[in-house]
Amino acid sequence: MVAIDSIRKERITPNDFIVLIEITKGSKMKYELDKETGYILLDRVLYTSTHYPANYGLIPRTLAADGDHLDVLVLCSDVLVLCSEALIPLSLVRCYPIGMITMVDQNYLDEKIIAVPFGDPTYSSYKSIYELPSHKADEMMHFFTVYKSLEGKNTAVNKICDADEAKQKIADYLEFYEKVHKQA
Repeated sequence: MVAIDSIRKERITPNDFIVLIEITKGSKMKYELDKETGYILLDRVLYTSTHYPANYGLIPRTLAADGDHLDVLVLCSDVLVLCSEALIPLSLVRCYPIGMITMVDQNYLDEKIIAVPFGDPTYSSYKSIYELPSHKADEMMHFFTVYKSLEGKNTAVNKICDADEAKQKIADYLEFYEKVHKQA
C-alpha cells in the first residue's frame, strides 16, 4: 500500500475527497507518485509545447482501469488576478467533483475528474462542468488530445461528463480499490 493510501477512508468519498497534487498548473514536467517511496518522480518532460491546464493529481484509495489512482484536475483561483493558481506538488487539497473527461490512453480507459477545492473564492460556486466558461473545458480536453502526440503515443478524448457521472466513477474506483486490497 502506498503511504498516501493510509488516509482514512472516511476522508475520501465521491462528494468530498482529498487530492494529492503531483503536477502544478502550467508545468511541462510530468511527475508521478513513486509508490515505493511516496515521493514524486519525474516521469518525463512533455514533448509538445503544451503545459498542464490545471493542477493535476490523484485521489488516494482509488484504483482506476489503468491500474493507477484516479486522476484529477484541480481548478484553483488566485483572487488577485482571477486566473488559475498553481498548487505545490505533494500538497493535499480537499475537493469536490464538478465533472469528468473520459479518454483512452494507450488503449486503456483513463478518466480525469475535474474538481474544485472547498472554499475557493472563484470556483466554489460551480457545481457542474457546464457552468464553467466553455473555453476552460475545451482547453483541458485539447491538452489531453495532443500532449503525447510528439511521443508517438495515441490518446483520444471521448467526452466530457457532468458531476453525477464523476461521482459515480469515484464511487466505482473506491469500491474497486477496497476489493483489490482486501484480497491482498
